[in-house]
Order: sequence, then C-alpha cells, then structure tokens
Amino acid sequence: MALNLITDPWIPVRMKDGSTRMVTPAGVSDGQVAALEWPRADLNLACMELLIGLVLMADPPVDLKDWSARQAPDSSRLSQRSLDYAPAFELLGGGARFMQDRAELEGAGDGVNMLFIDSAGTSTAKKNADLMPHRGRYDALQHGLAAMALYTLQAFAPSGGAGNRTSMRGGGPMVTLVDPGEGLWSLIWANVPYGTPATMDDLPWMRATRTSQKGEVVSHEDAHPVEAFFGMPRRLRLIGDERGIVGVRQRPYGTNYAGWVHPCAPYYQQKAGSEHLPVHPKPGLFGYRNWLGIAYQDSGGLRHPAQMVMEWFAHRLHHVEDEATLLVAGWAMANMSAQDFIWSRAPLVALDLDGLDRLSGLVKAAQTYSSALRRALEPVLEGEAREAEVEAFFAETQAAFDGLLPRLAEGEDVAQDWLTEMRRVALELFDRRALPLLHVHKLEKKAEIVARRGQLAAAFKGYGKYGEGAYRVLEMMPPPRKKGKAA
Repeated sequence: MALNLITDPWIPVRMKDGSTRMVTPAGVSDGQVAALEWPRADLNLACMELLIGLVLMADPPVDLKDWSARQAPDSSRLSQRSLDYAPAFELLGGGARFMQDRAELEGAGDGVNMLFIDSAGTSTAKKNADLMPHRGRYDALQHGLAAMALYTLQAFAPSGGAGNRTSMRGGGPMVTLVDPGEGLWSLIWANVPYGTPATMDDLPWMRATRTSQKGEVVSHEDAHPVEAFFGMPRRLRLIGDERGIVGVRQRPYGTNYAGWVHPCAPYYQQKAGSEHLPVHPKPGLFGYRNWLGIAYQDSGGLRHPAQMVMEWFAHRLHHVEDEATLLVAGWAMANMSAQDFIWSRAPLVALDLDGLDRLSGLVKAAQTYSSALRRALEPVLEGEAREAEVEAFFAETQAAFDGLLPRLAEGEDVAQDWLTEMRRVALELFDRRALPLLHVHKLEKKAEIVARRGQLAAAFKGYGKYGEGAYRVLEMMPPPRKKGKAA
C-alpha cells in the first residue's frame, strides 16, 4: 500500500466527543479534534512539531494581525494550500521519499526497531545491557506508524555511532509548546512562526543530501526556516513489503546543522555573547525549579525560552481569551541511551518585569533552602537517600508554588507565604527521617541531629548563610547578625 502524507488519512486523533479516527494533516484543523492518539508519547510530541512545520511550509501567518485573524480552524483552506506539496510526501516509491535520502542506499538494512530512540542498538543487545532501551519489539510497522517514527528519529536523533549525526538540536532535545487548551488546532496555531510559504525544493529530501563527510555544514542562512522542522541529520531509506515497513537502510554522514535556533526549543549560553546551545531534559520531575529560562525569562540573561514562548508573552497572549499552559517534553539521554521521557506542563501566567523578578526570587529561595535541607540531613542520610528528600521538597511545594502565580500576576507580595510553606515542608521532611533515629543513636549523634534541625529552622528565620541568601532573593530583611557570630 502506498502512503501520501498530505492526501491520505494516517494521523490518529481523539475527537472532543471521545471518538477516534484517522485524519489527514489538514484534518487536524477541524475544531472538534482534541488530541493526537499515537501509541507512544514521543510520537505524539513529534507529530505536533510535524504539523507545525507543515503549516509553516504551506500557509504560515504573515504577521500578528494575520495570526490573530486566522485562529479559527479552517481545514478546507489548509487542505487546499497543502495539496501543492503532495508530490514531496510519498513515503515509498521510486522518486523523492518523505524524510529519506535521495540515494537508494543499497544493502540488507536493519530492523525497524532502530527507528525508535529507546530501542537497544546492536552493541547494547549483544552485551545484554538494555535495562531501559528495548530490543526486538517490532517485526514490521504500518506505513503511518513508520512515517511518524521516521520523523521522530530525524527530529530528536541521539548519538548513533561514527558518522550518524544527532538532530539539529542535539540528541534528545527539550521541546516546549504553547497550549491554549482549546484542542489540537489551537496548540498547532499557537506555535507556528511568522513567515512565507516554502517551495518543495526547500525540503531537504527534494535535493541531493548535503552530507557532512567532508565537513560541510548547513546554517540557517543556507536554507528556508521550514528546515528547522524537517531537518535530516540521518541518511535513511525505508524498506517495505506486503507486511508494511520491515527494515531501514542507514548510511553515515547526514546533514550537519550549525547555528540554527529552533523556534520550539529553549536555549542557553555559557557566557554572554557565546553561541546558543539547546537545552536537554534531565530524568525525573520537571517542576517550578526548572521554569526559569524555559517557561519564563531568566533574569540572568543566559537562559532563553523558545522563540514561540517569547512571542506568546510579547504579543499573542493578548489575542486569546484564556491563559495557556506550556507543554514541556522530550527524551532525557545519556549519549546513545534513553534514560527517561518527560511530559510536563507549566502555567503561562502573564507577569510584568517586577513579577518576573519576584518569580525568580521564589525559585532561587527554594533552591537555597533545598541546599539547607540537604546539609541538615547529612548526619541522617547518605547519597541517593538524601537526594530523594531534596526531590521530595520540590515535589511537595509544587502545588503551593502554582497557587502563588495568580497572586504574583496581581502584583501581590507573596514572599512570606512562600517562606512559611517551604519551612513547613522542609521541617516535616527532616522530622520524618530524623526523629525516629533519636531513639537508636548515641548521645553525640543525637546532639548533632538536634543541632542540625535548629540550624535548618534558623535558616527560615533569615540566619546563617542559607537564611541570608534566601531572604536577599525574596527581598526580605534578614535579622541583624549576632555579635561575635559569623554568617
């Protein structure tokens, strides 16, 4: 069976009435589509970016006025504008193939498992080391699933051995997407950059591969902005038979992208004036302590939310009725190995400059007090057990932090309430671990535990290194130092 990704229904979606169906890319602009329904979260994430890229390719907003005027879904318009690009979106066949190398890439090929980032590589499988990565899950893939897996690998490609390049944003990039919460189309439209339609020749598989074998790089000045959504770091060719897609041929030295800033990814700089580097997820809970430079601008100036997040705060949020959330997702990688897949949401509350400064202070105070808790627990816990309590501190203060955001937006000073909540959680965590030990330890150990609790409590009153530092970022006045006592 042939598959054209523009004209054929191949994308699984859930409708607002709870039913499911397959739609064309233009079909997602039906206002009744609620969400994507791929069997894996990473495919859902990549499909959102694919759809954003397709709109940027065929019918992007020219400016803010155009974006605002076209918020309502119009599937007939998008279908008409996309149709001209259909020849570039054949999955198989003798001509150009979607996201695949123009050359035939002769050879037996590898199994389709290689299309999934959490699949074990050949070396990992031989060593029986695939604790998180998985081996041998798929013998064949339906064409639509294979197309989505192919796109996902190209968009998020991790290290893949000699010559097999990472994605434009490095291996396993963090993706951030503004979600106004009104269905799938509202999410897609909220993240489409301004621009002009691309031509089919702007798509990298419509030309000979710009290989990196001789050091050639492709910068943002060498290509249409749409290539940010259709980059091809891997030289791949799908193998199909009557069962579907059964294999993949791969050759090294795909395109090496340099200097690109993807509109749906946050970046950071190591120092002022240095290059922008893509942020990558870390395993575990993504909470308020991670928001600065991701969901909100960081006052330090070296961490930068995604271009579309900045555009949302600067202009677009004033043209919608409700506040949005930020979807933050992506693979946490350790070189070639998948560690965790994060999928989290952060509120996008409009804050003025003073509100942003106060938000930054709340986060930095929590980071300071987490360090104080870590130190207080030294006589009680070691290593990972102590770090687990620090993680619990952030998790158990998350709901309170969320509740403070609307008050920050109203200009309230919430520092004292935040301090009270952090103190309650920190002391409860300490007591939960430390108090039972007072019955079993020797007198000296008991005295040290009691002293550490006293120091932790004092820090929340503004005393000591941690207390003074936290009060300073909260814009609160610490108590005067006692005579003869060092900070």
